[in-house]
Amino acid sequence: MYKVILFDLDGTLTESGEGITKSVQYALERIGKPEPDLEKLKVFIGPPLMEMFMQYAQIDEATAKQAVEIYRERYSVTGIFENAVYPGIENMLAQLEKKGYILAVASSKPEVYVRQILDHFGLTRYFTEIGGSELNGRRTNKTEVIEDVLKRLNMDKHRDQVIMVGDKEHDVYGARKAGLECIAVSFGYGTEEELKQAKPLKIVDSAEGIVDFFA
Repeated sequence: MYKVILFDLDGTLTESGEGITKSVQYALERIGKPEPDLEKLKVFIGPPLMEMFMQYAQIDEATAKQAVEIYRERYSVTGIFENAVYPGIENMLAQLEKKGYILAVASSKPEVYVRQILDHFGLTRYFTEIGGSELNGRRTNKTEVIEDVLKRLNMDKHRDQVIMVGDKEHDVYGARKAGLECIAVSFGYGTEEELKQAKPLKIVDSAEGIVDFFA
């Protein structure tokens, strides 16, 4: 049976699209690859930033690094708080905690931002561990983040007791590579098509749906 639940952040616990897309737009403008349509920039929510800048803007690694730095100029001050907790999330965390589950966060976002966001919304107290990437670009891959959190929780030898909850194919594939099952939420930023293709253990459409899964 599951003892530990790992949560993604963007698109799973918080609706962070506005701050991320506006900060990406700001960076693309500055590197001479302007994108007026914020909707198109939603692909940046969830995956590692460097990879997405290279892929989306067709730029080399050095330019992508520069774009990430410019992105952070805006994101760290303004974008981080253009964000909201999804309905029912705090109640879900409280219920799962009450049932005795150990809760943790595994996000591709820099850990320093993850902690800031969870503190801002008063959610930090629900989590035993909070894991993310490093600002220097290390540990951005989802599987690497999950592996790091498993070690911190001393659960790397008990993977059958851990499950991931996320909203994108990166969460499902990242969890699978680490030997974990994943529940996908349909209210985040992953498309229905991408989630079905990734084949998570289950797709739920609300915070209540997550609680019901662990009932």
